[in-house]
Amino acid sequence: MKSTTSMATAQTEEKRTTPPIVCKVKQPRFHIAKRMDISFSQLTLIHALALLAALACGGLLIFALGHNPLEVYCEMVRGSFGSATARSETVKMAVPLLITGIGIAMAFRMKFWNIGGEGQILIGGIAATAVLAYMPGLPYLAKMLLMALAAILAGGIYGAVPAWFKTRWGTNETLFTLMLNYIALQLVRYLMYQPRWQDPGTKFPKIFSFGAENVLPKVLGVHVGWIFALILAVLASLYLSRTKQGYEISVVGDSSNTARYAGMNVRFVVIRTIFLSGALCGLAGFFTVAGADATLTESTAGGTGFTAITVAWLAKLNPLVMILIALFVALLQKGSISIQSSFLIPASAADLLIGLILFFMLGAEFFCSYRVMRSSRSSQSSGMKAPSADRSSGASSVKPAEKEA
Repeated sequence: MKSTTSMATAQTEEKRTTPPIVCKVKQPRFHIAKRMDISFSQLTLIHALALLAALACGGLLIFALGHNPLEVYCEMVRGSFGSATARSETVKMAVPLLITGIGIAMAFRMKFWNIGGEGQILIGGIAATAVLAYMPGLPYLAKMLLMALAAILAGGIYGAVPAWFKTRWGTNETLFTLMLNYIALQLVRYLMYQPRWQDPGTKFPKIFSFGAENVLPKVLGVHVGWIFALILAVLASLYLSRTKQGYEISVVGDSSNTARYAGMNVRFVVIRTIFLSGALCGLAGFFTVAGADATLTESTAGGTGFTAITVAWLAKLNPLVMILIALFVALLQKGSISIQSSFLIPASAADLLIGLILFFMLGAEFFCSYRVMRSSRSSQSSGMKAPSADRSSGASSVKPAEKEA
């Protein structure tokens, strides 16, 4: 009994005299914190610095190619807005970017990742061209209206299909819409070999040209699509911010469970919104084939569906801001074509230059939402006591032994 008591007493004394174990955890010198708010001046400064960094990085690429960066950048601006023809071509490029960007923004606000803008543009172009192929004798106004309506319906249905599968079986909309792009492209290639879709008297695999009597009229040197694009930007902004349907899009995007609890028909809201998203992309296809190209080809979309995603993100899904962003991206695209001919810069290098500039501009959005902060010295290393499990268990087993003694 005495030996048991002495052992318990010795363990208790050892616990009192032994210093606690301290674990030192080294914290990083910098950490990322979310911004609660940001002023307009800070926002402008971040984007200005991002643009300067993009131009500097692009300048290194241009210098490596053996050209003066300043001269190349000046030529990009001149090639985009230096003449009436250049301005009209730039605006012509901006029209499908703006309309498709608005459609993409509607889907993205609802957290539905519509990557199928490319295919929806092509389907809209196919539907518009089909009106000319099968009903060539219609009056001009009826023909244009029917082509636009066919493009809107075809694009909307093509977009609503993955939305229906998403709401019915929970399929992945990103992969679904992406795969539909390739189906639309192969459909265009198939139609190129169909006699009714070819120019009369030829079997060359090319879809017929529309001709001057089947294209949209021009206003200020550009087809009327630019007027409709501006009107759509205003209407979309009002639709998303001032209507019940726009509010439903925001609620479903934030939480579908909350939307159901509030009594919303989530499935209907999703399908309706993606139908509108695809319809706008289809309308962009109509303006491309009936206004810009006057024919349907494999390159009718020309990457517009993917570039419009960048336009939508840079504008933070705001249709009014997209007007400026679409013009900026069109400036880069038209300017890259100009420097290819003026400085003999390879097309791949020109595309890389555009990618660098857009990469830095998208990176600026990160610093608009987050900030990098330096950790304080006190938080870089912190001490934490780590109690020993065997001692605590030993101490807890002492008292019963003492009581038994």
